[in-house]
Amino acid sequence: MSDPLIFDDVSPRFGLPFLFAGQAQKEACVNEALALADALLHCAVEGTAAVVPAAPLDGQNWLVGNPAPAAWAGKEGTIACRQGGNWLFVQPRPGLRVLDLSAKQERRFDGTWKIPVAPAEPSGGSTVDTEARAALLSLIGALRTAGIFPGLS
Repeated sequence: MSDPLIFDDVSPRFGLPFLFAGQAQKEACVNEALALADALLHCAVEGTAAVVPAAPLDGQNWLVGNPAPAAWAGKEGTIACRQGGNWLFVQPRPGLRVLDLSAKQERRFDGTWKIPVAPAEPSGGSTVDTEARAALLSLIGALRTAGIFPGLS
């Protein structure tokens, strides 16, 4: 006879809670999983919080700064998600990308949150190839539009 399958109680990537047969109050488990999925689906953050926002709106996400504000102590580097008047914290996994609304560009998690730096625009030189310069400027502009490099202020 084979051994019975043993299931974890949370998903391996983001800790979304699983249901079990005969579980009481399934709605609490399902609602928590849906709240986390809602926060992570096409995730956008308002910015990095050095202090807990005074009047956050449900549905807003923040990257918890380092050092974390007192109310978020020990949550450095996580995503703080406002859901139902409460804070849910998501530990990011390598490869997670979020849109930082304050910087208007993407951030990527690879152990820490990374934000790309735009290369210097071409200038000067003894010989200027205007077509090459135009192509590079077009490429840099496209990368800014895609949120990979910071936009011009």
